[in-house]
Amino acid sequence: MKRLEQLLHDADHKPYPAYKALKGFYSFPGFVLSVDHVQGDPFAAPSSLSIRMKAQQHAIPRDYYEEAHRRVMLQDFLLRRFCREMGSFSNRAKGSGKSGTLSVSRPQQEVLERSALCIDGNDGSLILRFSAGFPAAGRTTLAMELKKMLTEYVPSCVSRALLFSTLPKEELSEWMKLADEQKAIRGQLKEKGLIAFVADGAILPRLSGVDERPMKGAVPFVSPEADRVTLSLPGGKSISGLGIRSGITLIVGGGYHGKSTLLKALERGVYNHIPGDGREYVITEESAMKIRSEDGRSVKQLDISAFIRNLPNKKDTVHFSTEDASGSTSQAAGTVEAVLSGASTILIDEDTSATNFLVRDALMQSVIQPEEEPIIPFLGRMRSLYESFGVSTILVAGSSGAFFTEADAVLQMKEYRPLDITKQAKEAAAREGLAPAASETLPPWKDARVAFPNREVTDSRRVKVRGSGTDSVSINRESVELRFVEQVVDHEQTNLLGAMLRTLEEHYFNGRDALPLCVEHLLEGLRREGFSAAADGSIPGNLAMVRPQELWAMVNRYRSLQLGG
Repeated sequence: MKRLEQLLHDADHKPYPAYKALKGFYSFPGFVLSVDHVQGDPFAAPSSLSIRMKAQQHAIPRDYYEEAHRRVMLQDFLLRRFCREMGSFSNRAKGSGKSGTLSVSRPQQEVLERSALCIDGNDGSLILRFSAGFPAAGRTTLAMELKKMLTEYVPSCVSRALLFSTLPKEELSEWMKLADEQKAIRGQLKEKGLIAFVADGAILPRLSGVDERPMKGAVPFVSPEADRVTLSLPGGKSISGLGIRSGITLIVGGGYHGKSTLLKALERGVYNHIPGDGREYVITEESAMKIRSEDGRSVKQLDISAFIRNLPNKKDTVHFSTEDASGSTSQAAGTVEAVLSGASTILIDEDTSATNFLVRDALMQSVIQPEEEPIIPFLGRMRSLYESFGVSTILVAGSSGAFFTEADAVLQMKEYRPLDITKQAKEAAAREGLAPAASETLPPWKDARVAFPNREVTDSRRVKVRGSGTDSVSINRESVELRFVEQVVDHEQTNLLGAMLRTLEEHYFNGRDALPLCVEHLLEGLRREGFSAAADGSIPGNLAMVRPQELWAMVNRYRSLQLGG
């Protein structure tokens, strides 16, 4: 710390590059401060720093981080506190450009594992990564302002947010309790034949389309008696709510009665949520994948013949490729890709689907003969997906009762409350003479594609990747569209996806291994090594973990993917 103060004194009122001498490690009382990267000028991206603490320094009990589910929740809790503390000091130091800024990852409603704050589950060591705008007047250093930032503001944030002695014990205990309860619920889904659970009292509506906090005054969720299940929680407690069983579940109802709101909650239920979110106990099995229509997307060598065949232009749908998919072909591709990615549940909203992909009514079938229609609607494949692959479907529908014949359960949303109308729906379908679609056993879908490196990427002196919100990720000059991959919920997940794509291109796409093997090798590295498996050198503090489904979604939308096989 004294050495840092001396270096700052020597750098004061010097040309901005004098700050480069600060790179290194400095011991402070209770932690080590590392200056990892120094910005080139006051208008460039802020400098990267990190804080490192041993278990005996933060003194957080081992049982708070020994198990993975508790560790991720603890990391999230600490990061939110540190973010609040650091926000109170940002911009106190003045200067040009980004001078005086102090920032760290800002978590939203989901609890995600992030590179900003990591605790080792074995030895308890902690690392927190943040950024700081080194102060300057023009291009002249203001090192005494930086001294206040590094020797006063940062230590204050550490002492208030990272030391067990200063943490609010009761609040922390509640977060840990919630982590245990969420794990317990997830652990009971499969054994009880469930793919999702929505607790009674949950608040599903959000504040707005751009604000994921709970809506004030929203109607609490109440499960229908016929579908209510009770699950065990730690400490001898229990919780009741809607249990959605494996198979085919249809969500119907009038407009604005909460159909899509329920599906959106289930879509986000693959992630855990923080206390007070309203969806803390909305739990969906972790591989569930939302699919939708995506006009114009890229599809490469994919077998969509279960849904699209006998195209009039004789285009091959067993090895289907296009740079401009239609609504129906894009949704067919999305379905196949979801199953190949390991998804056990498919989520579909009629509002964002290609109508001709979902259903074709009797009148249309009588006018357009089957041999003249290349699309086999999803309606005729839902049962086969479940019986052949064990893939369940949760579908929101409002315009066609044809789905009633295939559904195992029909839930009607009425004024934001679900009613079980399975019996009535089945009886109505029988009166109309609707018969279930013929179930056809589907052959296993295999992905034999072989990935070759893209020389425009691998021959570059430096591969540049950048995330743009949750909408896209770019690698060098190409942008990979992700805005319709709706379970990418945080821009830091997009950052990780970009890093993973770069890693695949540089280390795994070799022209020999099948694409699934390349992806699995990277995922295994991520499970074993954490974020470093996808980092190009030092780990940045702006990454958040993704599921295999989102990685596959990105790879399948990568237009420059070079394939053989």
